[in-house]
Amino acid sequence: MDNPQNTNSLHSHNEPTLREQIEIYLRHWPWFLIAVILTLSVAYIYLRYSTPFFQSTTSIIIKDSKGRGAASELAAFEDIGLISGMNTNSIENEIEILRSRRLLRNVVDELNLNIRYFREGKIKTSELFLNLPFEVKILEESIEAKFPNYQLQFKILSPDTFQFIDEGNNINITAGFGDKMELPYGAITVIPNLEVLQSLKTEENYTLQVQLSNPENIVSYYRQAIQVNPVVKNSSVIQLTLNDPVKDKAEAILNELVVQYNKDAIEDRNMVATNTAQFIEERLEIITKELDSVETDKVIFKQENNLTDIESEAQLFLESASELNKRQLDLTTQMSLVDNIINYLSEDDKTALLPSNLGITQDGLQGLIQNYNQLVLERNKLLRSSTEQNPVVVNLANQIDQLKVNVLRSLNNVKSSLETSLRDLRRQEGVFGSKITQVPDTEKEFRNIVRQQNIKEALYLFLLQKREETSLSLAVTAPKAKIVDLAHSSSRPVSPKPNIIFLAALLLGLLIPFLIIYLNQLLYNKVSNRKDIERLAPNIALIGEIPKLGRGEDELIQKNDTSVLAESFRILRTNLQYIFANKNLGEKSKTIFVTSTVKGEGKTFTSVNLALTLSNVGKKVILVGCDIRNPQLHRFIQNSNTMRGVTDFLVQPDLTLNELVHESPFNTNLDILFSGNIPPNPAELLLNNRVAILFENLKQHYDYVIVDTAPSMLVTDTLLINKFADVTLYVIRADYTERRLIEFPVDCVEDDKLQGVSFILNNVRMANFGYGNKYGYAYGVEKKSFFQKLFNF
Repeated sequence: MDNPQNTNSLHSHNEPTLREQIEIYLRHWPWFLIAVILTLSVAYIYLRYSTPFFQSTTSIIIKDSKGRGAASELAAFEDIGLISGMNTNSIENEIEILRSRRLLRNVVDELNLNIRYFREGKIKTSELFLNLPFEVKILEESIEAKFPNYQLQFKILSPDTFQFIDEGNNINITAGFGDKMELPYGAITVIPNLEVLQSLKTEENYTLQVQLSNPENIVSYYRQAIQVNPVVKNSSVIQLTLNDPVKDKAEAILNELVVQYNKDAIEDRNMVATNTAQFIEERLEIITKELDSVETDKVIFKQENNLTDIESEAQLFLESASELNKRQLDLTTQMSLVDNIINYLSEDDKTALLPSNLGITQDGLQGLIQNYNQLVLERNKLLRSSTEQNPVVVNLANQIDQLKVNVLRSLNNVKSSLETSLRDLRRQEGVFGSKITQVPDTEKEFRNIVRQQNIKEALYLFLLQKREETSLSLAVTAPKAKIVDLAHSSSRPVSPKPNIIFLAALLLGLLIPFLIIYLNQLLYNKVSNRKDIERLAPNIALIGEIPKLGRGEDELIQKNDTSVLAESFRILRTNLQYIFANKNLGEKSKTIFVTSTVKGEGKTFTSVNLALTLSNVGKKVILVGCDIRNPQLHRFIQNSNTMRGVTDFLVQPDLTLNELVHESPFNTNLDILFSGNIPPNPAELLLNNRVAILFENLKQHYDYVIVDTAPSMLVTDTLLINKFADVTLYVIRADYTERRLIEFPVDCVEDDKLQGVSFILNNVRMANFGYGNKYGYAYGVEKKSFFQKLFNF
């Protein structure tokens, strides 16, 4: 039964440690260095040639007559009622007005933003806004043709002439400043700036590129580019922000937008006063005629009745009735005003405004009129940029109708109340009339004429006063938005930001090689170093590492060789001695099988060099070629592919080993027994009883029997004869053998198919040699190319 602790320990051992992972990336530090240098260089070039954007901002306060934003100079006019109502404005609505296409179109037209000027420099092309040598004016636009989407060239030839080039339409003409130029897309003229032109006398071929654009496209661009936001939530302070390559242009746009907003607000505010003034003028004309008629009747009456001073005769009665007459006069005046407003309101005109604050003292009526006018103003403003079917316009129309009904109801209630009061006063007047029955009828008639005159005079004077107040409100043009800070621009560009660009380039330079190495580690399925083997097969010892050979290096170890290759086989020879000691073989002959999983992993190369290493210490060694299907020993010994060998010994019982063994040309202590002719039935041949005789005879005459066998996973030959091995050296080739193939020797060891298995890692790069090549002591070094040294291959 397995020990759980051992299982957990084995699992943790199979996973690479954090230190090992870090060492993989540190080993490729040149990659990171080069990638960082490249990305930082690209970032520098990008910043050098990109157009910087600067941020321009301005702040305004939306004034409220009830709050701190109201100007103190307007406080004296608040009782007129013509500059109030701003306290109901919503900041969100004002923001939408500031971002409206109507206001932005006014800004574009005012600043000619649809015509842009560019000057080509040595590195990049820059846009100009101020101090232009000339300005292009569009006189007429063609309905059929659109403005070109490329830039037009204007080259100044002299203070009076210039050259116009339109490459798209093949136009190249010379014209004078102020001349009208007929083009396919419209008519233009060029207005010179003489002050700037004089300063350009010494500069030859001064050329500007001019871009003509559709104003609506410019409006759409700036509607997205201009950010309008409250500085603090629920605050009346609004900040306008615009990012643009030209500071002066952005500041001019923001300032002009505030100007257009104030101009629009003043026009809306004066609309109420203008309608009120018109109403007052109409009423004054009527009252003037009525007053003139009453005064004429008075003159005629006195002339016909020879009257001079009738009031002195009835002084006592008039003093008693004076108070009643005064009250009756006030009520009659208010009733006349109510009748006039009712008649004015009865007209079905949703765009007309009601006169406000005309002296009606009824509570709540004045507020209804002001709310009515505010809704009419908002509806008229929305109709400028939308239709009557707009849900917002329909909603406002419904509110206006509802409020109109409420105003009429209130006026009718006021009229009824005034009529009741007037009847009561007339009843009291009748009481006093009974006391003056002795007064002549002429006095009564005269009193009626005087009363009518007083009513008309009072109404006339009241309207004159309101006309002056209305004229005064029209003269006061206080802006609705107070500028807190004029537009100003940042000294450093907000885009692109060098710190962020360089930081991103640095991170990208580190990330790219990291991802490459990570993906390489993730997708790479080959064994690369001893740690891979130790993780995949922790129970099988790795007793040797053979370095990768460079081009032109000798594959065979020479006598007194001091190369890294020779040292690696000496280490292998030493490790084998410890294995033999543990097996108590002592001075007995040792049989060493060399095999691999698949072809090409270097088992023949290992067999030959191991045999040479053992023979160099004076041991009697024989190298046996048992890969009878695909023999490879002839690669190292010329003209050996036709020599007889193992298969001949197994097939011909009369042959002896002395007839088949050949002395090695490399070392006198080394003999070679080749594989012989390739048989048609290799597996059956290796089951021959003479195989045991072969190994028994060899062990009697040699200290070491090195057997080069066939690949274990491809054919069964090695497994059939492995019982004769004391040690099986299993060769794995770095960067060639797939990791999943390590499962095969592990399974063979667990199933006792292979005896005394130990791994040898062949073709190891110096970067992966030993323990990461961190501690090195060698008699030779692997020669690397420039790129191999640079990237640590």
